[in-house]
Amino acid sequence: MKSELQDKLETYLKQYHENRSEWFLDEIGMVSQQQRVTKINDLKEYLNGFHAILNRPSELYNGKEFKPRKIILQYAKTLLNFQTAYLLQNPITLTGKENVVREYQKVNKKGKYDRLNISILDKINKYGICAEYIYMDKGVIKSKLIDPSASYPIYDNENNLIAFIEAYVQDAVSYYTVFTDEIVYSYNNLGGKLRLVGQNPNISGLPIVYHNQNELSATEGRSELEDWISLLDSMEDLISKYTDSFYKHHNPIPVAIGQQLKGEGISANVVGQGIQLDDGSDFKMVSNQLDYQSFNTIYKTLVQSLLDISQTPAVSMNKTDISNLSEVSIKLLFSLANIKAGMNEQFMRDGLEQRFDKIRTLLAYKGITFSEDDYESLDIVFQYAMPSNDKEIIENIKELRLLGGLSLESLLSHSPYTSDVQMELQRINEEGSQIEDKVEVLEI
Repeated sequence: MKSELQDKLETYLKQYHENRSEWFLDEIGMVSQQQRVTKINDLKEYLNGFHAILNRPSELYNGKEFKPRKIILQYAKTLLNFQTAYLLQNPITLTGKENVVREYQKVNKKGKYDRLNISILDKINKYGICAEYIYMDKGVIKSKLIDPSASYPIYDNENNLIAFIEAYVQDAVSYYTVFTDEIVYSYNNLGGKLRLVGQNPNISGLPIVYHNQNELSATEGRSELEDWISLLDSMEDLISKYTDSFYKHHNPIPVAIGQQLKGEGISANVVGQGIQLDDGSDFKMVSNQLDYQSFNTIYKTLVQSLLDISQTPAVSMNKTDISNLSEVSIKLLFSLANIKAGMNEQFMRDGLEQRFDKIRTLLAYKGITFSEDDYESLDIVFQYAMPSNDKEIIENIKELRLLGGLSLESLLSHSPYTSDVQMELQRINEEGSQIEDKVEVLEI
């Protein structure tokens, strides 16, 4: 029996591709798909160092060719790394019923999902989109990340994902993987002709497409870089031109006022030599005046604008001096970063919840099942990498615990020294059992 998504895909293929066997070639060639991929490739080149300042042409100065400075500022990587690390530097914590959390922790460890989560958010921030395909390899549940520039998601008119295409070229050979809800098809044109080389059942369903917010689309994300590039280009242009002015400042032009000197005139090596002038004549070296105060003002304004728009605390970029701050002061300094991390958390949470559903399906193939109530207890806790006054936090937790207003599990989840709540609870219970056993022995 065909699934609902498979029916929708067949309707889509009939309507837009006339049921052609090689419909996926037409799909990846659509204007909207190519525009998105081209934009992603442009962003990749920018991150690799190909900035607009490199197109600055040479110019003539004092009759000679002058090659201007082309200073590249890779602030974009620093800001992107901060946003990713701020949310996921501390691994996410799973909470819920013990039997569910235990199985999902095993999957996380074997599939190395903590590292995978960092890669996913990194790509979302850089390109606005990232796709993850979950599969089972010899009984081990794993995930494969699909490069954004090779990703071609297909949606119906209700914005439901009905198919996914991965297409890339390697060593002059084109490779295509077509994901449907039931089957995964593999094609390549090795030998010059397109051929089907693999067809496997798809037990985990379609890939998970992560994306951030885009005001113009409900299915596509938007790169953070698009808000920063104009500011970064202005900063690079300003500092490059100011550096040129600095070097020109040390190459003054000699100017003689009055009767022209006879003989050989002014030597090019005039520094360190004496010059005799007629009465009423004057000689001086004229150079450009450097307005460093204006430069400093403009550059600082651009840097602050960049930090504001990217919601990055100035203190994290060494732009502010701090000392002896309370917990409240730290939260105020990182308020914008917390807001940004909260938004990123929602995008990640949407994808992770889909991942949990697919992992549950794959665990069922291994004979591991959960009741609906147990599964619904599964939740995610993100721990932001915000600096904290640990002493103050611990004192507050202690007071709440003494008042009976905080459970042991909540205490551990808020403790700055606990990375795995369930493991700590298990260890505490084991220690408690050992102490009880020792007490019973002593009583006997």
